[in-house]
Amino acid sequence: MALIVQKFGGSSVADAERIFRVARIITKTYDAGNNVCVVLSAQGDTTDDLIAKAAEINPDASRREMDMLLACGEQMSVALMAMAIEKLGYPVVSLCAWQIGMATDSVHSAARIRTVDCERLREELDKKRIVLVAGFQGVNRHGDVTTLGRGGSDTTAVALAIALKASVCQIFTDVDGVYTADPRVVPDARKLPEITYDEMLELATLGAQVLHNRSVELAKSYGVPLEVRSSFTGNPGTMVKEVVNDVEKTYITGVAQDKKIARLAIFGLADVPGVAFRVFSLLANSRINVDMIIQSTGREGRKDIVFTVPEKDASFCRQLLEQNRTALDFERLEINTDVAKVSIVGAGMQENAGVAARMFEALFQEQINIHMISTSEIKVSVFIDRADADRAVRVIHEQFFR
Repeated sequence: MALIVQKFGGSSVADAERIFRVARIITKTYDAGNNVCVVLSAQGDTTDDLIAKAAEINPDASRREMDMLLACGEQMSVALMAMAIEKLGYPVVSLCAWQIGMATDSVHSAARIRTVDCERLREELDKKRIVLVAGFQGVNRHGDVTTLGRGGSDTTAVALAIALKASVCQIFTDVDGVYTADPRVVPDARKLPEITYDEMLELATLGAQVLHNRSVELAKSYGVPLEVRSSFTGNPGTMVKEVVNDVEKTYITGVAQDKKIARLAIFGLADVPGVAFRVFSLLANSRINVDMIIQSTGREGRKDIVFTVPEKDASFCRQLLEQNRTALDFERLEINTDVAKVSIVGAGMQENAGVAARMFEALFQEQINIHMISTSEIKVSVFIDRADADRAVRVIHEQFFR
């Protein structure tokens, strides 16, 4: 008998038909003699609808109250799924984060999990019940509801797999695995049978929406086997693990894009030691993830810093920087959201010269202009106009996978 954690995304439970399809996947796993713990996201566009409702009342609502509101979506999902599984004749219980001791810090909308109290979970599993857990949410030391940020349900699932010492954590999505590119953008993208944690972490961080980067980071740290599967086809998925077979045969694993980013430019900062520290520590204290950074050469005692952040954080960044304008001593701030990041990832590129040049060649042939470049041992990212993003992904994929 194995203990299996399964997670289903919002599109997988978007309506009654899909809920019953997922219920049959869950009960089939249970019928095979396994203990089953399931994490669910909010249905379909529920989270977006709740955000829109909040905007009608107060566009500047506090993050605490937004967490209270947004956590409702996952609670609705687990309750509806429990009703479906009950109707199929199986023992089941639905639980919210506070009921399973999903303790987080107090950073609303971007909370980090600290501990998981498994006592209630194990009690329910010992009763041979299927346990459904609301993803994306936690509770802080004050008893307030928190949310884990975008893709938080993936993180919930991996955290439960770690706490319960599960045999595997299965992430069910609307695609049947991890592909060399988004198959909706590149129709001939190939499904990968397996991928390393490091490559998946880079792809997730760079915009691939199959898995959330924090969940992959957790899985790597604790050695949790991850499997990406489709909730629609039932086909074999992609295994995410430490080492894969024949990794040296292909030095590029995939192409990713991220259109949900913003470029911030701070002009006229004092050209003195400690300025970059003051800017980025201010953002770090608010859990704002900064990616590409370019600092200009100082001139007349002043310099500029350009960097990228998630698009959803752009407005908050503007507010935060403007509030600290006097302390930071800058001349002006510009934000551009009409941008995108396109990246190639592959563990094998360290041993293969000219990878970046081939990527830039493909973009040049399509006359796509590059604004910024960022590299690591296993990735190369370029910052381009958002209108060029899909075309860039296709030509880069063709360059490496034709």
